Amino acid sequence: MRRKRTRTVSVSFDGRGQTTQDFAVGIGIFLLAIAFVFAYLSTLLTPFSSPVGGAESAQADRIAATIVDDLSETDQPNHLNATAFDETYGHQSSADLASELGLQSADDDVAIDRVNVTIRQLAADEDDRDLVTDDDGTTLRAGDQYQNQSAASAGRVVTVYTETDDDVCDPACRLVVRVW
Repeated sequence: MRRKRTRTVSVSFDGRGQTTQDFAVGIGIFLLAIAFVFAYLSTLLTPFSSPVGGAESAQADRIAATIVDDLSETDQPNHLNATAFDETYGHQSSADLASELGLQSADDDVAIDRVNVTIRQLAADEDDRDLVTDDDGTTLRAGDQYQNQSAASAGRVVTVYTETDDDVCDPACRLVVRVW
């Protein structure tokens, strides 16, 4: 018996619609376009707030170190006098506090850099962190009102004493400096 010859069909490259290289280039361009759209779309939907940079973080750390250094006793570091804190920083306007701490200000009345200095109880729970008060009942805070805006912060663990009470913080307090 005689076998039939199989027929071969040859396809020339001129007749093909797409090669492997065409497919790879097309998919690559498509993926780049999708990535660009997602990257651009995310910038349109985010709120317009300036991120905190390294300059603000360094500034907050410098201010915290300055306050602790100025108000600490020589024999007990990080042991702050509440009355001295209130007299030095507590009753100043925003512009006066900016010049006291070496921050930028446009005039005598306008502070460019905003700062908030707060002394709170050091507690495990966020809700239990009460503000520390001095002998007059004045809370130990200075500067502008902080309302959860984007800010650089620096903290120090300190102890605070008043003239009538030797130790206000049990076991310690936290000095928090925020700059925005």
